[in-house]
Amino acid sequence: MTSPVRLLSVQCALARRMRIGERDILTGIDKRPVAGPVAVGRMGLEGDEQADLSVHGGLDKAVYAYPSEHYAWWQAAREAAGVPGAGHALAWGALGENLTLAGLLECDVWVGDLLVFPRCVLAVTAPREPCYKFNAAMGYSHAARQMGQSGLCGFYLSVVEPGTLCAGDTAHLQAGQRRIGIPERFAAHRVKHLR
Repeated sequence: MTSPVRLLSVQCALARRMRIGERDILTGIDKRPVAGPVAVGRMGLEGDEQADLSVHGGLDKAVYAYPSEHYAWWQAAREAAGVPGAGHALAWGALGENLTLAGLLECDVWVGDLLVFPRCVLAVTAPREPCYKFNAAMGYSHAARQMGQSGLCGFYLSVVEPGTLCAGDTAHLQAGQRRIGIPERFAAHRVKHLR
């Protein structure tokens, strides 16, 4: 890939309580854009929290990136599901991502590839596996299933070189060993959970 990857927006959220059905749960999915540079450490972005560290966060899932190119698809899916207010454009971070990227899709990245930003280096580690909290964030009950079926999952990143990230930064993709791509890893995970 020769064209640069653009960082359109950086989002963070502190974990907070959210009512989902009959349950009161802790979640950090409600990410909001942050202005200016954001410090990036080994465990993720300063000012960002994950509620369930068994599936989000930690060294291997410190940062979650999502392609901006998929937003139109989710906008249409929300409208088709009859979500109130779905006619308004989704704000960056609505899918729970820390980084909203342009120019880099799941099919472009492999586990181990590096995203080299001017002041930070991140490594691709895994696809996102959607859960019921994603349904709540999107406003309808089958959003997680649609993510699973479509493969529009985004990907997690580990922090190779801490530093800072800022909306407007560009990065280049540095190929790793290229043994397994994000789509293949996502499909393998889905098959495992269907058994």
